[in-house]
Amino acid sequence: MKRILTIATLLLSIAACGQNNNKNMNNQKTIVAYFSWSGNTTEIANYIAAKTGADTFEIVTEKEYPTEYQPCTEVAKAEKEANARPAIKGAIENFEQYDVIFIGCPVWWYTGPMAMMTFLESYNFEGKTVIPFCTAYSGPSQTLKAIVEATPKSEHKDGICVVTKELGGKGLDKKHGEVDAWLKKIGF
Repeated sequence: MKRILTIATLLLSIAACGQNNNKNMNNQKTIVAYFSWSGNTTEIANYIAAKTGADTFEIVTEKEYPTEYQPCTEVAKAEKEANARPAIKGAIENFEQYDVIFIGCPVWWYTGPMAMMTFLESYNFEGKTVIPFCTAYSGPSQTLKAIVEATPKSEHKDGICVVTKELGGKGLDKKHGEVDAWLKKIGF
């Protein structure tokens, strides 16, 4: 009888530890910071925020990008080639309160928009958990890696690239299951 109680106590302790690990990640103060041009990244960022209970912060450049695709790609390419740091509007209030920061953007010219670098260089991510995500037509290229490299003193969780062939957030509800599986995998 004593042995059965000991085994039962041990199993309950192990189960409780597993539950606490996920619960702790969910109980940390979290924000989703994102840049979006077409609306795709906005859709995924808002979905992540809704699923995790996170706050959101949209990264907006002071100078707007062209609304048409081809002119926007030309500006994005010129910024990348110049290693530009476009000015952004606003800032995250009380950034120090956040433990976990999801950081997302579209893939532009095989990496994130240069406005992401402006954002990443504006804050001290030391001791924070950074979780990158991106939206793309084909794949993440260097985008997720660039976010990780720009936040070297942070803990990092595996990122996700949500691939879509449409603009404006259309059809991304079909990707929610993929995002759900990823969030579960990283502890949310």
